[in-house]
Amino acid sequence: MSQQPLLKVRELAVTYRLGTAFVASRKRVFEAVKNVSFDIHAGQGFALVGESGSGKTTISRAILGLVPISGGTIEFNGRDVARHDKASLAAFRRDVQVVFQDPRSSLNPRRTIRAAIGSVIERHFTSTRAQTDDRVAELLDNVGLRSYHMQRFPGELSGGQRQRVAIAKALATKPRLLVCDEPVSALDVSTQSQILNLLSDLRQQFGLSYLFISHDLAVVRQVAETVAVLHRGSIVEAGPTEQIYRQPTQPYTRILLSSVLNHDPRGRDERRAARASLRAASAVSANV
Repeated sequence: MSQQPLLKVRELAVTYRLGTAFVASRKRVFEAVKNVSFDIHAGQGFALVGESGSGKTTISRAILGLVPISGGTIEFNGRDVARHDKASLAAFRRDVQVVFQDPRSSLNPRRTIRAAIGSVIERHFTSTRAQTDDRVAELLDNVGLRSYHMQRFPGELSGGQRQRVAIAKALATKPRLLVCDEPVSALDVSTQSQILNLLSDLRQQFGLSYLFISHDLAVVRQVAETVAVLHRGSIVEAGPTEQIYRQPTQPYTRILLSSVLNHDPRGRDERRAARASLRAASAVSANV
């Protein structure tokens, strides 16, 4: 990995206004993300893990420019993403692509797979129709699909196949960073494993960096060597994935891991103790 981070996040804060009270000074706000900092280097797999509402998706949306930030900075390849001009914004959108949880959100059911992927190629690159067809076929081959899938519609494919198409579509711009937002949580276990293996292979093949968003530490173990655990908008623990997985130091991390641990009596006792410790810590912080 290079010393200069590809993505550099420093003291990121995202705040949502919940409404206006009768007294102007009492406007209610919700701090979705609080002082979050991390780096992603070229070729690195980095995961943000937390339960629903922990802030992980908000962070990914802030990086993609889909929500405004209220504090901190986000730099991609040394450039502040909030200060892009038209040309650099176009380059950023090529370099940073996203794979969503549900591929139906990025695939038009009325367009063929060729049209879905081909439109991305033609938007970002000068390409003849024949060249586009060749490139679409190549991308489908990269994700384990055949050229005949080009003429299929999303509704004719399985969930796993649709997610493969979504990954191919994301790869069409030749990105440097893929933001993977819960990309396997809607799939069955066997298909999850196939997609995770595919993502691992593609990272090696193309030198991609991943920001992998998940609620499941067992999932990110396969695709990320570094993980940060989010709780209530803040990072509570971060480090090498295997270290976090085998020797978590925070009660909240142990609770997340409890879903993938065996259910012997010692496991149940550990989960009860972790939840009790977390409730006590939350009560103390709420009274500060």
